[in-house]
Amino acid sequence: MQRFAPYLGIIVALLTGALFITFFGDVTVYRAPVANAPTASSTLSVLPGFILPSVMLPTPEPELSIAETPARQDTPVVEKNSIREPEPTPVPVPVSAPAPVFEPAALDRSAATLRAALVNIICYVPIGSGLQSISGSGIIVDAKGFILTNAHIAQYFLLADRGAECAVRTGSPAADRYDAALAYIPSAWLIANADVLTQTAPSGTGEYDFAFLSITGSATSAALPTEFPSVPLAQVPPPAGTPVVIASYGAQFLQSSQVQSSLFPTIVFGSVKEVYTFVTNTIDVLALGGSAAAQEGSSGGGVADVSGELVGTITTSTIEGATETRSLDAITASYIRSAYASATGSALDLLLAKSPVTAADDFAPQIPALEAILTAHLP
Repeated sequence: MQRFAPYLGIIVALLTGALFITFFGDVTVYRAPVANAPTASSTLSVLPGFILPSVMLPTPEPELSIAETPARQDTPVVEKNSIREPEPTPVPVPVSAPAPVFEPAALDRSAATLRAALVNIICYVPIGSGLQSISGSGIIVDAKGFILTNAHIAQYFLLADRGAECAVRTGSPAADRYDAALAYIPSAWLIANADVLTQTAPSGTGEYDFAFLSITGSATSAALPTEFPSVPLAQVPPPAGTPVVIASYGAQFLQSSQVQSSLFPTIVFGSVKEVYTFVTNTIDVLALGGSAAAQEGSSGGGVADVSGELVGTITTSTIEGATETRSLDAITASYIRSAYASATGSALDLLLAKSPVTAADDFAPQIPALEAILTAHLP
């Protein structure tokens, strides 16, 4: 019987049809994300000087371990355009590595660092354009001024010819602070999601849903800092059970006018509940469970570990029910590094070694072709 023990995982998977990929040796199991399951992303429809119609939604239950949350409204804005990603089936995913031992003070320090590096990215489009303005999050990952966010947010930087205008905001409440330009967005994501902007309920897996922005100037009279507060990208993904801190500009419970004037950071302490893979035996997606960060506006927000490194960026969240019952997912920094290297043939650190302005200038020649991918599907 012992001779056949290594093959039991395969036999069970074949018999049950379960979506598992099993790897022997260290007996680590990574579950693959479910394709095209409907969950909501965290973009929010906002228009300058215009309050969208609202509907009554249930008031969420109190959250746990929240250092700071945004003001809430009983009549939140109606979601108009969102990126839909798969909702994981709640099945335990064992990993061989034990959860790290840490001191609470270390996570507090990580939270302070992550909060300082958090930005809000707000993009406006002209009324009547057929598009929705959005509000999302991002994290400064290099002291020179590189921001990591989602591709489904950064794609608006490709629509300047359509009148789209984006600003990078910081603070409590968020206020315009920096101008930014695209430093990188995966063409693979744009090709696979070219019609997302025209869909009312898009779906996908979250694969390739990342992008880098360069801070290129100041949106105020103040000069740019010589160094930006930042959180470095981790090299190694965290196993299930790892304590983490999550930061975003959640905005689901605010009306449009409040998103523009009264948007505050959301900081949550939690842990990695499960891990998933896009391919074989890599940890590509972190399931973070429900919290105050599981709401619209959190896309592009950051997940940091006790060492103060960014281990993931938020991509998807369910948006119904009390926030502690929702599902929040993030793609890992190690996946982003690997996907960037595979697509470009160059290490991500080489991009981050450039000045932000140089990186934006180097990427600019690619923008017309990428813009054409989007505009071909727009009205």
